[in-house]
Amino acid sequence: MNRRAFLSTMTGGLLAAPLAVAAQPAEKPVIGFLSSNAAAPSRPHRDASLRGLKEAGYVDGQNVTIEYRWADNRFERLPALAGELVRRPVKLIVAAGGPVTAMMAKGATTTIPIVFTAVSDPIGNGLVQSLSRPGGNVTGIGALTVELDGKRLEILNELGPRAGVIGALVNPNRPDADIRVKRLQEAAQSVGRQMILAEAGAAGEIDTAFAKLAQQRVAAVVVGADSVFTSRRDQIVALAARHAIPAIYQWTEFATAGGLISYGPALPRRTTRLGSTAAAFSRARSRPISRSCSPRSSSWPSTSRPPGPSA
Repeated sequence: MNRRAFLSTMTGGLLAAPLAVAAQPAEKPVIGFLSSNAAAPSRPHRDASLRGLKEAGYVDGQNVTIEYRWADNRFERLPALAGELVRRPVKLIVAAGGPVTAMMAKGATTTIPIVFTAVSDPIGNGLVQSLSRPGGNVTGIGALTVELDGKRLEILNELGPRAGVIGALVNPNRPDADIRVKRLQEAAQSVGRQMILAEAGAAGEIDTAFAKLAQQRVAAVVVGADSVFTSRRDQIVALAARHAIPAIYQWTEFATAGGLISYGPALPRRTTRLGSTAAAFSRARSRPISRSCSPRSSSWPSTSRPPGPSA
């Protein structure tokens, strides 16, 4: 049985239970959607999650209600937002936007099921005990993020100038920031290149980070996968073009926005799977972690003109 068919057979638990009261109008179950991102830039991924739920038979406003909580890239807001959903109370929490969101959701409840997305190392982050048997109330979709940083640097080394320093843009507030920097440094050393780190933990710090990279005259830059960067992808692509710095990104959406190239899974496809996985997380409290689809490379469309020298 394929994964989609298997997940679809598991939708009879938490979400369906409130609908089974005979001869009485049942209150629609409520799903909490918690994200570290801002609402507007996340709309394509929210819509993809809704498609996944719909494929499993759950439509917002018809037989289920979804309540959204957006942190607007301010991680310090996540504990309070997660607490609001727990007190609502919701039947399930979808934690979108990376490991910090999932960790804050887990810290808010040990009983409400949590389904996360975009977590590279859920075991290392303390979210689950193992991928095959997560344990507790948490499961989700792992993403190839940190694992592909070195590969992205290697691709950039092949495509960009063969000499000069390579830059890396990283969010220092991520729990896996140290691991990410270490792997990027190892990848740079393996191809005989020096690496300069630029950090941005908030949208207001991105301009300064690119100014540093430009001042250091980097030959190219690897933009790390991060919810802050994803929500500001238009700004980052424009800065790379303005400073004439070739850049490689994690998500296809950056290439669609005019970036040079991306290498990683497609976000909408992954978040569609998030929706169907959330619908399937029923009475069984130990659903295996689903890994994201195989990475792929994308570049700005050949039929359109790139928005500057970096493309």
